Amino acid sequence: MPKATRFSFDGGAATYVGTAILGILITTFTLGICYPFAVVLTERWRCKHTFIDGQQLVFKGRAVGLFGRWLRWLFLTIITLGVYLFWVAPRLQEWKTVNTDFAAPIAPISSWAPNVFAAS
Repeated sequence: MPKATRFSFDGGAATYVGTAILGILITTFTLGICYPFAVVLTERWRCKHTFIDGQQLVFKGRAVGLFGRWLRWLFLTIITLGVYLFWVAPRLQEWKTVNTDFAAPIAPISSWAPNVFAAS
């Protein structure tokens, strides 16, 4: 059976582990407040290594765009003793998905240029 090539991933363990450790450190040392920065870091890594039909994905989300929501979600999760996490997970996935896109295709370099100085 031939290997499917529509979806591909070329990420390696070394860069994944480095990215994951940095995300864990950011989250741990800020007691979860800067978790949006860890999310953006890991999503950029995932998209950088993911290809669909030969097109690379790119993550366009910014931590600042998630920060306000994250603080509200964190507060609600704390006061509901974790129950609110059932609502946070789908909203976080939605934010990740909405901020994922295809990278702009690289235009081929052409040596041909129109002769704008030619007499009409």
